[in-house]
Amino acid sequence: MKRSLLSCLLTLLCAITAFGAQASGAAKAAPQGDAARGQAIVSTVCVACHGPDGNSPLAANPKLAGQHPEYLLKQMKNFKSADGKPPERVNAIMNGMIAAYDEGQMRDLAAYFAAQTRKDETAKNRETIELGQKLYRGGDQAKGLPACAGCHGPTGAGMPAQYPRIGGQFAEYTEAQLKGFRDGVRANDPNKMMRMVAIKMTDVEIKAVSDYIAGLR
Repeated sequence: MKRSLLSCLLTLLCAITAFGAQASGAAKAAPQGDAARGQAIVSTVCVACHGPDGNSPLAANPKLAGQHPEYLLKQMKNFKSADGKPPERVNAIMNGMIAAYDEGQMRDLAAYFAAQTRKDETAKNRETIELGQKLYRGGDQAKGLPACAGCHGPTGAGMPAQYPRIGGQFAEYTEAQLKGFRDGVRANDPNKMMRMVAIKMTDVEIKAVSDYIAGLR
């Protein structure tokens, strides 16, 4: 009963947060990006780290193919400093790379990457599959750790405008982001939701759930 209540509350919070973001976006009536223009930028700038179609050749760099365009746009805007303020998301490489682009170009990039097909990874550690699955689907009631599926869905497809698609992502990248949230190195999550989740996780749990997520479809 307690686990069901916890899952319901988290799902409700996710829905409310996502609805607010979608409503805000709709109110601004922002134009959609142009994938063709985005491809031109990708082929000369982004290709080295993220691949020509958003399927990164290196596990340290995320797969962007098939990601929700709203989420991609938010991350790019968070990487860029504005009005003399430091960027919300600090990354030595991305902060410099995105500095030259305006919001229209970011939308073009988001449109291109979102239209690509992700080449999914696979879970590789058989010994931790059960733990990863348990945490992803049900969390850990004993320490108030909610299920990842509450916001990212049973297959890791995420929720447009708010929660990213994580299924099929590099386990190494997911692990690094969870640790970043836990340690406060990454702090651009709405309402500190990911920081509140990650702070309750051990290294072993983070590694297990990251590997499990890589195999989601």
